[in-house]
Amino acid sequence: MKIGTIDIANAIVLAPMEDVSDLPFRLVCKRLGADILYTEFVNSEGLVRNSEKTKRKMIFSEEERPFGIQIYGGEESSMEGAARMADEMNPDIVDINAGCWVKNVVLHGAGAGLLKDLPKMERIVSSVIKATNKPVTVKTRLGWDENSIRIVDVAKMVEGAGAQALTVHCRTREQGHKGDPDYSWIPKIKEAVKIPIMVNGNIFTPEDVHRTFAETGCDGVMVGRGAIENPWIFKQAKEFMQTGQVQTHVTVEERVRLCIEHLKLSVQYKGDRTGMFEMRKHYSGYLRGLPNVSKVRMELMGLTDIEAIVNRLLLFKDETLLLMEEKDVPAAV
Repeated sequence: MKIGTIDIANAIVLAPMEDVSDLPFRLVCKRLGADILYTEFVNSEGLVRNSEKTKRKMIFSEEERPFGIQIYGGEESSMEGAARMADEMNPDIVDINAGCWVKNVVLHGAGAGLLKDLPKMERIVSSVIKATNKPVTVKTRLGWDENSIRIVDVAKMVEGAGAQALTVHCRTREQGHKGDPDYSWIPKIKEAVKIPIMVNGNIFTPEDVHRTFAETGCDGVMVGRGAIENPWIFKQAKEFMQTGQVQTHVTVEERVRLCIEHLKLSVQYKGDRTGMFEMRKHYSGYLRGLPNVSKVRMELMGLTDIEAIVNRLLLFKDETLLLMEEKDVPAAV
C-alpha cells in the first residue's frame, strides 16, 4: 500500500477512535506492530477557533510515524483551515473523517453526514487537498443507509479529487456498530479505482485480519475496537499471516506488564492526575476474562497514587496466577 512516501504491504492500521486513540495508547499499539497510527477525531471548528484542547489532539511523537491526523467538519472553510493547521504539525497523512455515525456529528453535516451531500463532500476533499502538501486520505462508510449505498461512486469521486487512499467501514451510518459489515463491496471498489483501499469494521482477531485481506483483496486493514480489547492483535495478525498460527500467546504477566507500561505512558504525557484518570477506561481491556476483574477494576478506579495502582496490579497478577494454578487453568490466551 503506497500513500505518499509510505509503502507498506498488507498494512495493519490502528483506527482513529475518539477518547481512545491518544498518544499513550498509540505508542502501545505501535510497539506491538501497528503500521500506521491516527489521532482521535480532530474537530475542524475547534482548530480554527484556536481551542488548545483541540490542538493538543494533533500532538504526536516521532516514534509514531508513519502518522496521520484525522480532521472532521461540515464547513469547507473550516476544513481548509484545519488542514493548514494539521499540515504545520508535519504528519505523514491528513485524513478526512466522513464516516463518524454519532448523532451530534452528522447533524452538523460532518462525518457520515457528508454521505447525504456528495457534492459538498467532494468540495471538502478538494479544499483539504489544496490546503496541505501532505497526502490526503478519506475514511467513510458504505452509505447513509441500505437504500443509499453509493460507495463505488464515492471512491471514484475522492480519487478524482486527488485523495491518495480510502478507508471503508463496511457498514452504513444507520447501522452504527450493529449488524454484520458487508465486505462484498470492497472488490467492486478495487475494480473501480487505483488508489489503496483499507477495510474497517468488526475486525477483532488475527484470523479476522487475515480473512479480510484474503477475501477482499484490500490493501490495508484498520483495527478499532479489537485493539482496545487486544492491543497485541497487530503482532499476532502478522504472525498468523506469515505462519498460519498465532505465536504470541498473552500471559497474565504480560497483560499486567503492558497495563502498567500504558499507565506510565499516560502519566508521562498527561500528568499524574489526568493520566491516571484517563487510564481507567483501559483496565477492562487489559484484564478481561480474568477472575474478579470487576472488583479489582473498581479498586483501581478508587486509587489516586500511581505507586498504589502499580502495586494493586502486581498483587492482582499474583492472586490470579495462584488461582489459575489451583484450578489448573492455562495462564496464557
